[in-house]
Amino acid sequence: MRAAQVTRLDGPDAVEVVDVPAPDVPDGQVLIDVAAAGVSFPDVLLSRGEYQMKPPPPFIPGAEVAGVVRVAPAGSGLEVGDRVAAFPFLGGFAEQVVCDPALVFPLPENVSFEQGAALPMNYLTCHFALRQRGRLAEGEKVLVHGAAGGIGTAAIQLAKAWGATVYAVVSDDAKADVAREAGADEVVLAEGFKDAVGELTSGHGVNIVVDPVGGDRFTDSLRTLAPLGRLLVIGFTAGSIPEVKVNRLLLNNIDVVGVGWGAFWTERPGFIRKQWDDLVPLLEAGQLDPVIGMVRSLDEVGAALRDIDERRATGKIVLTP
Repeated sequence: MRAAQVTRLDGPDAVEVVDVPAPDVPDGQVLIDVAAAGVSFPDVLLSRGEYQMKPPPPFIPGAEVAGVVRVAPAGSGLEVGDRVAAFPFLGGFAEQVVCDPALVFPLPENVSFEQGAALPMNYLTCHFALRQRGRLAEGEKVLVHGAAGGIGTAAIQLAKAWGATVYAVVSDDAKADVAREAGADEVVLAEGFKDAVGELTSGHGVNIVVDPVGGDRFTDSLRTLAPLGRLLVIGFTAGSIPEVKVNRLLLNNIDVVGVGWGAFWTERPGFIRKQWDDLVPLLEAGQLDPVIGMVRSLDEVGAALRDIDERRATGKIVLTP
Protein backbone atom coordinates (compact mmCIF):
# COMPACT_ATOMS: atom_id res chain seq x y z
CA MET A 1 0.00 0.00 0.00
CA ARG A 2 0.98 3.66 -0.31
CA ALA A 3 1.82 5.55 2.87
CA ALA A 4 3.52 8.73 4.04
CA GLN A 5 6.57 7.97 6.17
CA VAL A 6 8.70 10.14 8.40
CA THR A 7 12.13 8.93 7.32
CA ARG A 8 14.22 11.39 9.34
CA LEU A 9 13.36 13.94 12.01
CA ASP A 10 13.79 17.04 9.86
CA GLY A 11 10.25 18.38 9.76
CA PRO A 12 7.55 18.33 7.06
CA ASP A 13 10.01 18.13 4.18
CA ALA A 14 11.33 14.83 5.52
CA VAL A 15 7.99 13.05 5.01
CA GLU A 16 8.07 10.77 1.97
CA VAL A 17 5.27 8.88 0.20
CA VAL A 18 6.42 5.31 -0.37
CA ASP A 19 5.12 1.81 -1.01
CA VAL A 20 5.10 -0.33 2.14
CA PRO A 21 3.68 -3.76 2.98
CA ALA A 22 0.02 -3.80 3.94
CA PRO A 23 -0.31 -4.01 7.73
CA ASP A 24 -0.67 -7.30 9.57
CA VAL A 25 -3.86 -7.45 11.62
CA PRO A 26 -3.22 -8.83 15.13
CA ASP A 27 -5.99 -10.77 16.84
CA GLY A 28 -8.61 -8.47 18.30
CA GLN A 29 -7.73 -5.50 16.08
CA VAL A 30 -9.66 -3.71 13.33
CA LEU A 31 -8.40 -3.07 9.81
CA ILE A 32 -9.77 0.07 8.15
CA ASP A 33 -9.62 1.10 4.50
CA VAL A 34 -8.76 4.77 4.90
CA ALA A 35 -10.91 7.23 2.96
CA ALA A 36 -9.59 10.36 4.68
CA ALA A 37 -7.02 11.22 7.36
CA GLY A 38 -6.92 14.32 9.52
CA VAL A 39 -3.71 16.36 9.78
CA SER A 40 -2.95 17.94 13.15
CA PHE A 41 -0.26 19.96 14.93
CA PRO A 42 1.09 16.86 16.73
CA ASP A 43 1.90 15.41 13.28
CA VAL A 44 4.16 18.41 12.69
CA LEU A 45 5.85 17.89 16.05
CA LEU A 46 6.28 14.17 15.33
CA SER A 47 8.05 14.99 12.07
CA ARG A 48 10.72 16.78 14.13
CA GLY A 49 10.84 14.38 17.08
CA GLU A 50 9.39 17.08 19.33
CA TYR A 51 6.19 15.34 20.44
CA GLN A 52 5.93 13.52 23.78
CA MET A 53 5.55 10.25 21.87
CA LYS A 54 8.80 9.66 19.95
CA PRO A 55 8.60 6.69 17.56
CA PRO A 56 11.89 5.96 15.79
CA PRO A 57 11.95 6.60 12.02
CA PRO A 58 10.73 5.35 9.71
CA PHE A 59 7.13 5.56 10.90
CA ILE A 60 3.77 6.51 9.44
CA PRO A 61 2.12 9.48 11.18
CA GLY A 62 -1.61 10.16 11.22
CA ALA A 63 -3.66 9.89 14.41
CA GLU A 64 -7.20 10.16 13.05
CA VAL A 65 -8.98 8.64 10.08
CA ALA A 66 -12.35 7.86 8.60
CA GLY A 67 -13.13 4.99 6.29
CA VAL A 68 -14.65 1.53 5.98
CA VAL A 69 -14.01 -1.54 8.13
CA ARG A 70 -12.16 -4.26 6.19
CA VAL A 71 -11.55 -6.70 9.10
CA ALA A 72 -13.40 -6.72 12.44
CA PRO A 73 -12.91 -9.08 15.40
CA ALA A 74 -15.85 -11.01 16.78
CA GLY A 75 -17.59 -9.31 19.69
CA SER A 76 -16.29 -5.84 18.81
CA GLY A 77 -19.69 -4.51 17.73
CA LEU A 78 -18.17 -3.72 14.33
CA GLU A 79 -18.95 -5.34 11.00
CA VAL A 80 -17.12 -5.45 7.69
CA GLY A 81 -18.36 -2.53 5.59
CA ASP A 82 -19.19 -0.22 8.52
CA ARG A 83 -18.50 3.49 8.02
CA VAL A 84 -16.30 4.59 10.90
CA ALA A 85 -14.01 7.23 12.33
CA ALA A 86 -11.00 6.08 14.33
CA PHE A 87 -8.08 7.24 16.43
CA PRO A 88 -5.14 4.90 15.67
CA PHE A 89 -2.39 7.15 17.22
CA LEU A 90 -0.08 6.43 14.27
CA GLY A 91 -0.39 4.96 10.80
CA GLY A 92 -3.30 7.02 9.46
CA PHE A 93 -1.46 8.57 6.50
CA ALA A 94 -1.85 5.38 4.47
CA GLU A 95 -4.36 3.41 2.44
CA GLN A 96 -5.04 1.07 5.37
CA VAL A 97 -4.55 1.28 9.12
CA VAL A 98 -4.93 -1.08 12.10
CA CYS A 99 -6.73 0.20 15.20
CA ASP A 100 -7.93 -0.98 18.60
CA PRO A 101 -11.72 -1.50 18.34
CA ALA A 102 -12.21 0.66 21.46
CA LEU A 103 -10.95 3.60 19.36
CA VAL A 104 -13.18 2.94 16.34
CA PHE A 105 -16.48 4.81 16.27
CA PRO A 106 -19.64 4.60 14.14
CA LEU A 107 -19.87 7.48 11.68
CA PRO A 108 -23.37 8.93 11.14
CA GLU A 109 -24.61 8.68 7.56
CA ASN A 110 -24.91 12.47 7.24
CA VAL A 111 -21.21 12.96 8.06
CA SER A 112 -18.75 12.67 5.15
CA PHE A 113 -15.48 10.78 5.45
CA GLU A 114 -13.58 14.08 5.24
CA GLN A 115 -15.62 15.47 8.13
CA GLY A 116 -15.26 12.21 10.04
CA ALA A 117 -11.48 12.45 9.84
CA ALA A 118 -11.73 15.96 11.33
CA LEU A 119 -13.54 14.80 14.47
CA PRO A 120 -11.46 12.58 16.79
CA MET A 121 -8.54 14.81 17.77
CA ASN A 122 -10.14 18.25 17.79
CA TYR A 123 -13.72 17.61 18.85
CA LEU A 124 -12.93 15.09 21.56
CA THR A 125 -10.19 17.35 22.93
CA CYS A 126 -12.60 20.28 23.04
CA HIS A 127 -15.34 18.12 24.53
CA PHE A 128 -12.97 17.20 27.36
CA ALA A 129 -11.77 20.79 27.70
CA LEU A 130 -15.17 22.45 27.89
CA ARG A 131 -17.15 19.77 29.71
CA GLN A 132 -14.68 18.01 32.00
CA ARG A 133 -12.06 20.66 32.69
CA GLY A 134 -13.91 23.91 32.00
CA ARG A 135 -17.25 22.94 33.58
CA LEU A 136 -19.07 24.94 30.91
CA ALA A 137 -22.61 25.92 31.87
CA GLU A 138 -25.38 27.08 29.57
CA GLY A 139 -25.39 30.85 29.16
CA GLU A 140 -21.69 31.36 29.88
CA LYS A 141 -19.31 33.39 27.70
CA VAL A 142 -16.41 31.62 25.99
CA LEU A 143 -13.40 33.23 24.29
CA VAL A 144 -11.58 31.05 21.73
CA HIS A 145 -8.04 31.77 20.53
CA GLY A 146 -6.87 30.43 17.18
CA ALA A 147 -10.54 30.41 16.33
CA ALA A 148 -10.15 29.67 12.62
CA GLY A 149 -8.06 26.53 13.19
CA GLY A 150 -9.13 22.96 13.79
CA ILE A 151 -9.27 23.21 17.58
CA GLY A 152 -10.76 26.69 17.38
CA THR A 153 -13.64 25.83 15.06
CA ALA A 154 -14.40 22.70 17.10
CA ALA A 155 -14.47 24.72 20.32
CA ILE A 156 -16.79 27.31 18.76
CA GLN A 157 -19.27 24.70 17.59
CA LEU A 158 -19.32 22.71 20.82
CA ALA A 159 -19.65 25.80 22.99
CA LYS A 160 -22.54 27.04 20.83
CA ALA A 161 -24.23 23.63 20.91
CA TRP A 162 -24.09 23.74 24.71
CA GLY A 163 -25.64 27.20 24.96
CA ALA A 164 -22.63 29.54 25.28
CA THR A 165 -21.93 32.91 23.70
CA VAL A 166 -18.64 32.69 21.79
CA TYR A 167 -16.02 35.38 21.18
CA ALA A 168 -13.50 34.32 18.54
CA VAL A 169 -9.95 35.68 18.35
CA VAL A 170 -8.20 35.51 14.95
CA SER A 171 -5.10 36.98 13.33
CA ASP A 172 -6.64 38.47 10.16
CA ASP A 173 -9.89 39.25 8.37
CA ALA A 174 -9.87 36.11 6.22
CA LYS A 175 -9.72 33.95 9.33
CA ALA A 176 -12.48 36.08 10.86
CA ASP A 177 -14.81 34.88 8.09
CA VAL A 178 -13.97 31.25 8.93
CA ALA A 179 -14.73 31.80 12.62
CA ARG A 180 -18.06 33.46 11.83
CA GLU A 181 -19.04 30.60 9.52
CA ALA A 182 -18.17 28.16 12.32
CA GLY A 183 -20.76 29.92 14.49
CA ALA A 184 -18.93 32.56 16.57
CA ASP A 185 -21.16 35.33 17.91
CA GLU A 186 -18.40 37.96 17.82
CA VAL A 187 -14.98 38.00 16.18
CA VAL A 188 -12.03 40.21 17.16
CA LEU A 189 -8.45 40.48 15.96
CA ALA A 190 -5.64 39.17 18.17
CA GLU A 191 -4.04 42.61 18.25
CA GLY A 192 -5.94 44.41 21.01
CA PHE A 193 -8.30 41.52 21.75
CA LYS A 194 -8.43 42.23 25.50
CA ASP A 195 -9.89 45.72 25.07
CA ALA A 196 -12.22 44.59 22.28
CA VAL A 197 -13.65 41.76 24.40
CA GLY A 198 -13.93 44.15 27.35
CA GLU A 199 -16.12 46.44 25.27
CA LEU A 200 -18.23 43.58 23.94
CA THR A 201 -18.88 42.26 27.46
CA SER A 202 -19.40 45.72 29.00
CA GLY A 203 -16.32 45.14 31.12
CA HIS A 204 -17.60 41.92 32.70
CA GLY A 205 -15.24 39.59 30.83
CA VAL A 206 -15.72 35.96 29.85
CA ASN A 207 -16.17 32.80 31.88
CA ILE A 208 -13.85 30.56 29.86
CA VAL A 209 -10.84 31.13 27.60
CA VAL A 210 -9.91 28.27 25.25
CA ASP A 211 -6.20 28.66 24.45
CA PRO A 212 -4.42 26.35 22.00
CA VAL A 213 -1.96 29.13 21.12
CA GLY A 214 -0.04 30.22 24.24
CA GLY A 215 2.69 32.77 23.66
CA ASP A 216 2.53 36.43 24.55
CA ARG A 217 -1.27 36.75 24.61
CA PHE A 218 -1.56 34.63 27.75
CA THR A 219 -1.50 37.45 30.32
CA ASP A 220 -4.15 39.44 28.47
CA SER A 221 -6.25 36.26 28.34
CA LEU A 222 -6.16 36.13 32.14
CA ARG A 223 -7.26 39.77 32.21
CA THR A 224 -10.33 38.98 30.08
CA LEU A 225 -11.67 36.50 32.64
CA ALA A 226 -14.61 37.34 34.87
CA PRO A 227 -14.37 36.32 38.57
CA LEU A 228 -14.33 32.52 38.85
CA GLY A 229 -13.27 32.31 35.20
CA ARG A 230 -11.23 29.43 33.78
CA LEU A 231 -8.40 29.57 31.23
CA LEU A 232 -8.04 26.22 29.46
CA VAL A 233 -4.48 25.45 28.36
CA ILE A 234 -4.70 23.19 25.30
CA GLY A 235 -1.45 23.80 23.45
CA PHE A 236 1.27 26.17 22.32
CA THR A 237 1.06 26.65 18.57
CA ALA A 238 2.70 30.07 18.98
CA GLY A 239 5.83 28.16 19.96
CA SER A 240 6.52 29.60 23.41
CA ILE A 241 5.16 28.37 26.75
CA PRO A 242 3.90 31.24 28.92
CA GLU A 243 4.43 31.58 32.65
CA VAL A 244 1.74 32.41 35.22
CA LYS A 245 2.09 35.07 37.90
CA VAL A 246 -0.11 33.38 40.45
CA ASN A 247 -1.05 36.60 42.22
CA ARG A 248 -3.36 37.23 39.25
CA LEU A 249 -5.21 34.02 40.06
CA LEU A 250 -5.58 34.94 43.72
CA LEU A 251 -6.73 38.53 43.17
CA ASN A 252 -9.49 37.64 40.69
CA ASN A 253 -10.40 34.12 41.87
CA ILE A 254 -9.60 32.62 38.48
CA ASP A 255 -8.21 29.26 37.39
CA VAL A 256 -5.59 28.16 34.86
CA VAL A 257 -6.59 24.63 33.90
CA GLY A 258 -4.48 22.08 32.04
CA VAL A 259 -6.22 20.10 29.30
CA GLY A 260 -4.33 16.85 28.75
CA TRP A 261 -6.99 14.86 26.90
CA GLY A 262 -4.72 12.00 25.85
CA ALA A 263 -3.17 11.58 29.28
CA PHE A 264 -6.65 11.44 30.82
CA TRP A 265 -8.46 8.96 28.58
CA THR A 266 -5.58 6.50 28.13
CA GLU A 267 -5.88 5.70 31.84
CA ARG A 268 -9.67 5.32 31.65
CA PRO A 269 -10.86 2.65 29.22
CA GLY A 270 -14.23 3.50 27.77
CA PHE A 271 -14.08 7.25 28.38
CA ILE A 272 -13.38 8.16 24.77
CA ARG A 273 -16.36 6.11 23.52
CA LYS A 274 -18.64 7.91 25.98
CA GLN A 275 -17.38 11.18 24.53
CA TRP A 276 -18.12 10.01 21.00
CA ASP A 277 -21.62 8.89 21.96
CA ASP A 278 -22.16 12.40 23.36
CA LEU A 279 -21.24 13.91 19.99
CA VAL A 280 -23.37 11.67 17.78
CA PRO A 281 -26.75 13.38 18.47
CA LEU A 282 -25.14 16.77 17.79
CA LEU A 283 -23.69 15.46 14.53
CA GLU A 284 -26.98 13.93 13.45
CA ALA A 285 -28.78 17.19 14.22
CA GLY A 286 -26.25 19.24 12.24
CA GLN A 287 -25.15 21.23 15.30
CA LEU A 288 -21.60 20.07 14.68
CA ASP A 289 -20.38 20.59 11.13
CA PRO A 290 -16.58 20.18 10.97
CA VAL A 291 -14.92 22.95 9.01
CA ILE A 292 -12.69 21.48 6.28
CA GLY A 293 -10.14 24.05 5.24
CA MET A 294 -8.53 21.95 2.54
CA VAL A 295 -8.50 18.41 1.16
CA ARG A 296 -5.11 17.35 -0.20
CA SER A 297 -3.89 14.12 -1.74
CA LEU A 298 -1.48 11.91 0.17
CA ASP A 299 1.28 13.07 -2.19
CA GLU A 300 0.82 16.60 -0.79
CA VAL A 301 1.43 15.58 2.83
CA GLY A 302 4.50 17.81 3.15
CA ALA A 303 2.56 20.86 2.01
CA ALA A 304 -0.29 20.01 4.40
CA LEU A 305 2.11 19.82 7.35
CA ARG A 306 3.78 23.09 6.32
CA ASP A 307 0.38 24.83 6.17
CA ILE A 308 -0.15 23.92 9.81
CA ASP A 309 3.42 24.60 10.87
CA GLU A 310 3.36 28.08 9.31
CA ARG A 311 -0.13 28.83 10.66
CA ARG A 312 -1.75 29.23 7.24
CA ALA A 313 -4.32 26.50 7.83
CA THR A 314 -7.95 27.19 8.57
CA GLY A 315 -10.37 24.57 9.80
CA LYS A 316 -9.09 21.03 9.35
CA ILE A 317 -6.70 19.87 6.65
CA VAL A 318 -7.54 16.38 5.41
CA LEU A 319 -5.54 13.94 3.28
CA THR A 320 -7.08 11.42 0.92
CA PRO A 321 -5.07 8.35 -0.20
